[in-house]
Amino acid sequence: MRILVVEDSQRLAQSVQAGLRKLGHAVDVVHDGDQGLSYARVNPYDVILLDIMLPGRDGMSVLRELRAEDVDTHVLLLTAKDGVSDRVDGLQSGADDYLVKPFAFEELAARVDALGRRVRGPSTPVLRIDDLVIDTGARSVRRGDRPLDLSRREYALLRYLASRLGETVSRIEIEDQLYDEDHFPNSNVVASTICSLRDKLELDGAGRLIHTRRGLGYVLAEPVH
Repeated sequence: MRILVVEDSQRLAQSVQAGLRKLGHAVDVVHDGDQGLSYARVNPYDVILLDIMLPGRDGMSVLRELRAEDVDTHVLLLTAKDGVSDRVDGLQSGADDYLVKPFAFEELAARVDALGRRVRGPSTPVLRIDDLVIDTGARSVRRGDRPLDLSRREYALLRYLASRLGETVSRIEIEDQLYDEDHFPNSNVVASTICSLRDKLELDGAGRLIHTRRGLGYVLAEPVH
């Protein structure tokens, strides 16, 4: 997923960014409300982690502005305020979830995953395409009886294609989903990752699952027998 973190504490923001990147997400970070609003307006984020107490425009103002503009990206509010009225205010203003500081990173990651499942729609933890099995809970992949050793980027790409099963996905869509502004790829990185992923999926003569639609993009689908 592509995630935006709007948090004025640089130490916390960098920690969250590092942790989410290790899980394969693309993560942008800004430290004030005006930047957060600007980034959220123009980039296709799946989830926004939004601190309430921010320099300049506060988080609640950012949230209300986004909802007024019909930006429907899922928002997880981060705040030191733990009163019931604060939580209710945030949820009524359009937040999807609320997490009180200090928090364990594992809980944050679980809530982000839950919001991501809403983006992708109802799904099971295990995805199956022909003899390919993707266990999103264990973050493992196997083809038939053979486990696949995928890099974080290969796994993220495969999972994204699986979430769009049967759809043609363009290179630009893949770049927007897998890369943040600090790690935006050169023009051949997606093709290179597709190539290395295919090599692992098609070892020992296994059928092709990732198909190229020339000039359009890529589609994950069952092999043609």
